Amino acid sequence: MSDQNSDQIRALVLRQGEEKSTLAAVENLSVADLPDEPVRVAVDYSTINYKDALAVTGKGRIVRQWPLVPGIDLAGTVLESASDEFAVGDRVVLNGWGVGEGHWGGFAQQQRVKPEWLVPLPAGISSREAMAIGTAGYTAMLCVMALQRDGITADRGAILVTGSTGGVGSVAVALLAQLGYEVHALTGKPQAADYLRELGAAEIVSGDEWGERPRPLEKQRWAGAVDTVGSQVLARLLAEMHYDGAVAACGLAGGFDLPSTVMPFILRGVKLLGVDSVMAPRERRVAAWQRLDSDLPRQLLEKIGSRVLGLDEVPAACADLLARKITGRLLVDPNA
Repeated sequence: MSDQNSDQIRALVLRQGEEKSTLAAVENLSVADLPDEPVRVAVDYSTINYKDALAVTGKGRIVRQWPLVPGIDLAGTVLESASDEFAVGDRVVLNGWGVGEGHWGGFAQQQRVKPEWLVPLPAGISSREAMAIGTAGYTAMLCVMALQRDGITADRGAILVTGSTGGVGSVAVALLAQLGYEVHALTGKPQAADYLRELGAAEIVSGDEWGERPRPLEKQRWAGAVDTVGSQVLARLLAEMHYDGAVAACGLAGGFDLPSTVMPFILRGVKLLGVDSVMAPRERRVAAWQRLDSDLPRQLLEKIGSRVLGLDEVPAACADLLARKITGRLLVDPNA
């Protein structure tokens, strides 16, 4: 932990270079350099998400202000607060809200943020565990909650999780299995079958048909689903849903198009439930983190695995993440 009374902090700062290139370097900043927001937080951990990797490497149009401290997640302790909602010493977690894109984020020893962006961290979750869960796990819980609000209970039938080896998919498999659902995991990685079964998957699903456009209606197979892929996969998923089934859709790893028809919706009453984690209402966030505390098997975090990096290691790790050289979670300790 850095000296919280010191005026100096370390942060990874993105600056715009020639021809709109992105320059990433660890810099010493003054606390006075931080944004003028009501709550100052000592950051214990952050984590590297795909969006962070795009921002740090300059591979995607993520950064909306220069200079920028990236990091869309953070967990830590309140050092100073001009808000009635939080007091000094409160443990907090932050996900989304454009932090790490248009607002300074978690790759710093301290950060100033708006109180409405923060969620009290449940007593049973440490800062490190919170970032091992991260936006991916929080999004997975939002998907589970969406299915349950729609009445998709464990006795309705099998639930399919697409992109099941990813961050959202892995946590969704484990959460649904823990809650008593029969979980089927869609993956294009046959070598991941044992891993998915350890998380609780009852069946492993694969096949060339998932890359092909389905008929308007296929054989009914799924009572509910969590989809992180989009495109052809989501189209087939909709065509295979049971009558009155529901899909919680939160990702577009396979593309943002949807080559489907209205047939599943008007002939089978299928619901497509959009799940957004970035701007989700605060009360839903609080509920999601409370549910993660009570419902998420802690051994899942060990199965997924994580590696802790210092700020100086972040740029190289971001490049490796985009090159698909990384397995497990990448945590960032800005005080290392």
